[in-house]
Amino acid sequence: MTYPKIPLAQTVIELCKAHDIQHIIISPGSRNAPLTIGFTNDPFFTCYSIVDERCAAFFAMGIAQQLQIPTAVVCTSGSALLNYYPAVAEAFYSTIPMVVLSADRPKHLIGIGDGQTIRQKHVYGQHSLYDANLKLDIRDQPLDANLEELPIIKSLSNTKERFLELQNGIQDYNTDAINTALATAKKEKGPVHINIPFDEPLYETTDTLTVAPKRVDFPEVQQSLSEVAVNEYVKVWNGASKKLILVGVHTPHSISKAWLDVLAKDDSVVVLTETTSNLHHDTFFPSIDQIISPLDTEAQKALQPDVLLTFGGLVVSKKIKALLREYKPKAHWHVDPIKANDTFFALTAHIKTTPELFFQSVLPQVTPVTTSSYRTDLTKIKAKRLERHDAYLEQIPFSDFKAFHRLLKALPKDTVLQVGNSSAIRYTQLFGVDKSLEVYCNRGTSGIDGSTSTAIGCAVTHTKQTTFITGDLSFLYDSNALWNNYIPSNFRILLVNNTGGGIFRILPGHKDTQNFDTYFETNHQLTAEHLCKMFSFEYQSVTTGEGLENALEGFFETSERPRLLEIATPKQINDKILLEYFKFIK
Repeated sequence: MTYPKIPLAQTVIELCKAHDIQHIIISPGSRNAPLTIGFTNDPFFTCYSIVDERCAAFFAMGIAQQLQIPTAVVCTSGSALLNYYPAVAEAFYSTIPMVVLSADRPKHLIGIGDGQTIRQKHVYGQHSLYDANLKLDIRDQPLDANLEELPIIKSLSNTKERFLELQNGIQDYNTDAINTALATAKKEKGPVHINIPFDEPLYETTDTLTVAPKRVDFPEVQQSLSEVAVNEYVKVWNGASKKLILVGVHTPHSISKAWLDVLAKDDSVVVLTETTSNLHHDTFFPSIDQIISPLDTEAQKALQPDVLLTFGGLVVSKKIKALLREYKPKAHWHVDPIKANDTFFALTAHIKTTPELFFQSVLPQVTPVTTSSYRTDLTKIKAKRLERHDAYLEQIPFSDFKAFHRLLKALPKDTVLQVGNSSAIRYTQLFGVDKSLEVYCNRGTSGIDGSTSTAIGCAVTHTKQTTFITGDLSFLYDSNALWNNYIPSNFRILLVNNTGGGIFRILPGHKDTQNFDTYFETNHQLTAEHLCKMFSFEYQSVTTGEGLENALEGFFETSERPRLLEIATPKQINDKILLEYFKFIK
């Protein structure tokens, strides 16, 4: 097998293999050539070549999102690794494991005006869980090269002996740093950065490994709850007449149905879910904004819980955040093995275990309350809202609202749905989706910048068909995502084009002015047609409800190329229809 000649490159590659990091996304460059040579010549690794580093990092995140194990991105020195930053931040807040492998120049070439060189150490600041700033391998360097920068042991008088001591010290340091970084990414579920200095020559190869680094892991953290803790949670839970469970972004199929059934038997428990919660039961309350937005002050206060139990990632609904900040719970418990956000300024306990283990420990000991009207009252409201929701759909013209209703109904069962940010996810939240769907959205930083790339990374990894629903600005912003040779033919994009940032039209501001159209809504007349032609997507566009119905009939069927359906909606009425919706359902 062919290996890079540089021992440091061999060390990085061998430890990635030892830690089972298989998927490697490489952006072409020169300084990272030793890593590229090693990864691409080892059949253990699945390698991808993606030129745009921002797209590459989100693509890697889409893979890691599905596998729940780290993926690695590899880039050259300079501004390349800065383009990873949006995805690094998203992975940090979405708890997705990712390893950034950035090639760097030797220390003596940094800060002297050499080309393609920046200060790469700690470049991701507080958004990296661990930074491994490796030391330059000196095995092939002159004995007097930069020795003053190395940890010289002065007591050694023999030059050869000193050189070997230095080399072994550097190898041990680098091995420890790499092991710590990779173990951190796996254990703490987030991004880490390994910065790797290489000196020229970069392209030399060998057929023999000269290093044999050993894998080191952190011990697993015990996630079970103590008997004392369980008894306390059970006591508080049984003493509360109003328990509210709010679920954010959540991995599908990670909680047993048996526990959901237990919750469903307790009239004092209300479970609020979002599309990204991937949690379904007939007694639960999806479409949070649909239910609580029209509530008056008295009804909102009646929803104030004694105990708020949260789990999963970040919550989309602004309205539930506002309600719970105004009417705080007496106790707020967040269940998560790694972190807890004090979103409602009322956090009283971070329960460091999984929701499954928490329910397994607590629910068998709780006493269901069958005399509470907490859930019964909200169930009546839910029924009325759904009735009015259907009536509203019957009377409105073709628009964003009606388009999302039709698109979500058309999705094939047992497939994956990726949703873009901004308007796309907020419209999606207002409609029910089939229980067999797995739904994802980049809600860590909630940016529009890498949604398409993430969806494609998901599609490459998943055996199920993946559909991506997005808005026009998000799609255009990440159009380089289509510059990708790995997109499966069954990948589908549903692009809702309202010729601008439609979400800004529902916010306070002076609409339909030149200032608003240019600087807030970002008005445009662009379509996806030419991009689809360039990147070999099948393309179709519609402008009416009837056209949409016809286009969707065969859209998800087998094809030789991925497909994109562009739905043009009238921006002049979209905001009015959405704002009137909440008045109508009240």
